[in-house]
Amino acid sequence: MTTTASVSLLIFAIIYIVMFAFQKIRPFAAVFGAAVFVVLGSTDVLPGFHYTLSDALSAVDFNVILMLAGTMGTVSLFIESSMPALLSDILISKTPNLRSAVVALSLFAGLISAFVDNVATVLMIAPVALAFCKKCGISPVAPMICISVSSNLQGAATLVGDTTSVLLSKAAGLDFTDFFVDNGRVGMFFVVEAGALVGAAMVFFMFRKEKSPVVCAQRTVVKDKVPTVLLVLTVLSLIAASFVPYKENAAPGALYKPEIANGLICVFFCLTGLFRKMLKERSVSALFGVIKEIDFLTLLLLAGLFAVIGAVSEAGVIKLIGSTVSKLGRGANGVFIVYTMLVWVSVLLSAFIDNIPYTATMLPVVAVIAHDLSVVDGLSIEPKLLYYGLICGATLGGNLTPIGASANIAALGILRKEGYRVSSGEFMKYAVLFTLSAVITGYVLIWLIWT
Repeated sequence: MTTTASVSLLIFAIIYIVMFAFQKIRPFAAVFGAAVFVVLGSTDVLPGFHYTLSDALSAVDFNVILMLAGTMGTVSLFIESSMPALLSDILISKTPNLRSAVVALSLFAGLISAFVDNVATVLMIAPVALAFCKKCGISPVAPMICISVSSNLQGAATLVGDTTSVLLSKAAGLDFTDFFVDNGRVGMFFVVEAGALVGAAMVFFMFRKEKSPVVCAQRTVVKDKVPTVLLVLTVLSLIAASFVPYKENAAPGALYKPEIANGLICVFFCLTGLFRKMLKERSVSALFGVIKEIDFLTLLLLAGLFAVIGAVSEAGVIKLIGSTVSKLGRGANGVFIVYTMLVWVSVLLSAFIDNIPYTATMLPVVAVIAHDLSVVDGLSIEPKLLYYGLICGATLGGNLTPIGASANIAALGILRKEGYRVSSGEFMKYAVLFTLSAVITGYVLIWLIWT
């Protein structure tokens, strides 16, 4: 290992340790780390390492940043309209007892989470879950845990379901429709749904004794249907845009879309909702009310991570890690060994490390592994086998512990405000069975589809 690679790897490790130990300063740690690399790369302190501010900005995927910012704003309007609560009320009114209601709420939370951020989904469903638990006189802890882990699972189902999906789409060159059918093969959406059904069966088993009747006395009144329309139009527009190629994939003289096309779509509908809200309320304060709901710290974290990963890639660290892992794939069962290791190591690590920085780091590593196995070692491998395996392990693995995913932290925070303190053991009592059953389902299906 060269001096440049060694120092870069050390700085990278320190950044991740700080982010893991001090979650409140994660965005600032990522940006500070990026700044360190820019200083080192601009002053030629490390031999052969050149990384300027311009390089760092070029490494930031502004399409991802804009997509997340726009979707967050539209979702805040969607939540404010009370439409999610009404949909939940309707769903609960169709279920005969508590057991069925918890399963239905888990599946419903998953369905919403396939198109809306996981944390936002938990915030949508939580009030309804708390209400019907109070009516039935039971603790809301277990239902809330099931809703949270179901939301995390479904985030990988579509392009707009989770940050990790957006990152995957960029790395693997996927559009919205590829999550459903990818090169004539079953897409990630159906793999996730299969895992969700198995997970729902586990929830049904865990609540098999809860047969108390559930009554929805009064349905929530929707204040405004326009945010729902905007959210639906966002999704439909992303689907339509997926049929237009990027410049590098377009035929000479053919129509192509800009690199930030998806981001512009999400921001457009968000701004439409914002200006309508301002005109309706005749107040500029309405604008600030929605803007403050956008998680700018998450956006800052992602921007910093993009810049850091660009730096370690320039230093040769990504290629080094990928080449080291690919050496394990030599032999008759090499691809299977690498795939299995990638999935289950991702499950283990993402149980303790937030899956966004982990996925952002590993996607370029996966590209190197796939290249080395195919070109250097002469093995027949479909790169998407490893890409989807990574997402399966990283997205679902966060469900193992209370700190493995932001949605889990949000759910436990809501319970804490209600006077319920949940231990790690109690959380894992429900989450482990759900998670392992869903991961195993995805692990097997992805292997069968892409080999």
